[in-house]
Amino acid sequence: MARVEMGPGDPGGLEEFDGPSEVAAAARTQRRIALGYGLVFVLAILSVPVLSLSLPWWTGSRLVGGMSPSFVVVAGGLYVFFLAVGVAAATLARSVEGRMLGTSEDDEDHEPAR
Repeated sequence: MARVEMGPGDPGGLEEFDGPSEVAAAARTQRRIALGYGLVFVLAILSVPVLSLSLPWWTGSRLVGGMSPSFVVVAGGLYVFFLAVGVAAATLARSVEGRMLGTSEDDEDHEPAR
């Protein structure tokens, strides 16, 4: 992190900024996270038709209420999976950004220096 003197408006006399290389590294990491979770998302979407074409019991057998396993997965399972993937991706991205950018000793207490 670079320290830049800001003047009378800054209570500590110095302001911290993330450098261009730190921001670029964080952006690359965020891109890798997004592409990884995007790949998981696409594979989950494509798994339903692949299973329907390759496994006859996937659409032919019946579960509770006469629903096929394929219908159960499409009607509810995928939404639960998407929620879990979204929460996991957001949590990881927030954690990575918090570790890579804008961290200092004063960030934890959120009080101005005296």
